[in-house]
Amino acid sequence: MKGMPDQHAERRYRSNLQGEVDSAVLYRALAETESDLRLKEVYNRLAAVEEAHAEFWRKQLDRIGARAARLAPGWRSRALAWLARRFGAQFVLPTISTLERRDVDQYDPQPEAVAGGLPAAERSHARIVQAIEEKIPGGLTGSELARLEGRHRGTGGNALRAAVLGANDGLVSNLSLVMGVAGAAAAETTILLTGLAGLVAGACSMAMGEWLSVNSSRELYRRQIDIEAAELKQAPEEEIEEITLIYEAKGLARPQAAALAQQMMANKDTALDTLVREELGIDPDELGGSAWAAAASSFLLFSIGAIFPVAPFFLLAGKLAVLASLVASGIALAAIGAGTSLFTGRGVIFSASRQLLVGYAAAGVTYAIGALAGVALGG
Repeated sequence: MKGMPDQHAERRYRSNLQGEVDSAVLYRALAETESDLRLKEVYNRLAAVEEAHAEFWRKQLDRIGARAARLAPGWRSRALAWLARRFGAQFVLPTISTLERRDVDQYDPQPEAVAGGLPAAERSHARIVQAIEEKIPGGLTGSELARLEGRHRGTGGNALRAAVLGANDGLVSNLSLVMGVAGAAAAETTILLTGLAGLVAGACSMAMGEWLSVNSSRELYRRQIDIEAAELKQAPEEEIEEITLIYEAKGLARPQAAALAQQMMANKDTALDTLVREELGIDPDELGGSAWAAAASSFLLFSIGAIFPVAPFFLLAGKLAVLASLVASGIALAAIGAGTSLFTGRGVIFSASRQLLVGYAAAGVTYAIGALAGVALGG
C-alpha cells in the first residue's frame, strides 16, 4: 500500500537502533564504575558515539515514515550494566569486547550505514575495547590513549564466563550422577549420600586441579623471570637490543627506541619489568593470580551447581523427589543457559533451551544406564 514504510527496512533499522541503545547504556555503566579518569572519559566518548548512531537510525526510521519510539535497553545490556556496577568494569569488559568483535562487520552490507561512516566507527570501538582489555589492570598510558582516541575520532581469563561454566560443570555432572543412581532404583538415602559425595568429590577435584594449574603457571612465570634477570645481567647489550626492538614494534623510530632502551637500562629493575611485561607478556605483580583464590572459587562454583540435583532428596522421597530434582535442575540449567547468552550473544531462549536439552540428555543417558545396571545386578 502506498505510503506504508518498507517493513524489511523498518525491522533492520529498529534492530540497529536497539543495538546502539544497548551499547550506549553499557558504556555509560562502564564510565560510572571506572575509577581511572582517562578510561572514564574514553567510555563516555564511546557512549556518546553510540548515542549519535542511535539518532542516525531514528532518522532513518523517520525517513521511511516509521515511528521511532524511544527504546529501553535490552535484558542483556541491563544485566551487564548491573554486573559492572556491582563488580566493576573489569568484570564485564572481556564479555563486551567479545560482543564488539562479533558485531564488528554487521554494518558492512548496509548501504545506509556505510554512507554514514558507521562500519569504521564499529571497528574502532572493537579495537579500543580490546586494547583496554589487554592493558587491564595497568590501565592505558597517556600516549596509548591519545592514539586510541585519535583513531576513534577518525572514524582477551573472563570471570563471568568462568563463573557460569564452573556452576554448569557441577550441575550437569551431579545431575547425571544422581539420575544414574535413581535409575538403579536405589533408596533415597543412597541417592542423597551419592549426590553429596559427588558434590564434595567433584568440588575438591576441581579445586585441586585449579590450584595445581595456577601454581604451575606461577612457577613457570617465576622461572621465566629468573632466566630473563640472568640474561639481563650476563648480556646487557643483547637485552638493550630486545628493548629497542620492542619499542620499534610499537611504532617508535629506531633512534628514539634505542635512546629509550638505554635510559631504561640505567635502572635494572625497570629494564627487567619492561622485558617481563612486553617480551614475556607476564605481569610480575600478579603472576596469574592466587592459586588459593582460584581453588576456593572453583570449589564454590562447582558446589553451587551441584547442590540443585541433591537438595530435593533432603525433603522428599520416591518418584516425587526424582521429579523435583529434575525440575530444580532444569530451572538451574535454563538460568545457566541464559547466563551463557551474556557472553555468546545468542538469544536467551535459544541458549536456555539448548542448555536444558544437553543437561537432560546427559541425565537421561545415565538414568537408562543405571536402570539397566540395576536390573542386571538385581538378578
